[in-house]
Amino acid sequence: MLGFSSYNYEHFSRDLFHDLAQTSFSGPAPGERAPDFKAVTLDGEAVRLSDFAKKKNVLLIFGSATCPMTAGAIGGINELYDRFRGDDIEFLFVYVREAHPGEIIPAHSSMREKTEAARLLRDEEDMQMPILVDDLRGSIHRKYSRLPNPSFLVDKSGRVAFLSLWSKPDALAAAIEELLELQQERGVDHVIVSGGQDLSMPLPYSALSAYRALERGGKQSLNDFRQALGLPARVALTASHLARPLLDNPGRVLSIAALTAAVLAGGLYAGFELRKRRLGGRRNPYRAYEKEQVRDTDTGTDYGAVGI
Repeated sequence: MLGFSSYNYEHFSRDLFHDLAQTSFSGPAPGERAPDFKAVTLDGEAVRLSDFAKKKNVLLIFGSATCPMTAGAIGGINELYDRFRGDDIEFLFVYVREAHPGEIIPAHSSMREKTEAARLLRDEEDMQMPILVDDLRGSIHRKYSRLPNPSFLVDKSGRVAFLSLWSKPDALAAAIEELLELQQERGVDHVIVSGGQDLSMPLPYSALSAYRALERGGKQSLNDFRQALGLPARVALTASHLARPLLDNPGRVLSIAALTAAVLAGGLYAGFELRKRRLGGRRNPYRAYEKEQVRDTDTGTDYGAVGI
């Protein structure tokens, strides 16, 4: 049986990244029933997904303190929570394994460590939504793709109305609005919205948030990231580190993006082409999540490595 040590890897590496690029998406598809689960929030409240059936829609967001995608999305997710949370929709953030473990936030070896990391993320990102802490084996995470930062909009019927492989606030806002509108118009609980899924990767804002997330993990997290992803990682971390003091001022985010866009685009494109050649031929390493024949990793385990 797979132990939790394999799920909670100690280092992010190039091999793990390549495993992700070659592993098919394994979470519930649009229209499928969302796997039920039970977990406890940081406030000690027991929550079961099926308790919301016929009562509320639920937005599930997955992430960790050392995940750049989570860091890039969480501000917008907090705004969605303030805007939509109420009688028709609940938000649940599921804290999973560390995307980029380091010496400050290492791979979780106890629930105490994992809970402390979740509290750190909550406090540093000013999160008000309920945070559920997954167990050490990733029992919830395994049911929902094992990717570092996916989101699933589960409607009142308990089925997936929309999924995003990376939590993007704008796409999620549009999906929530459409779901609530169609449920009211049609008087039904289940509707697939916004085409059912968003498979694209939000590279610009994740690059600008990379340093903040990896710094939480420590020097090991930063070094592993650089070594695993090469030139694009170095470019992204440099831009993110330089931009960090300005990112606290929302009015200057657009100017930061404009100043770094050309450099980021060049570095990311170079990395894209390099990874594509390493993966063999014409395969797009960022479109490897679509349903296809499931392949085991070289380690023989049943989990997929996290990405950027």
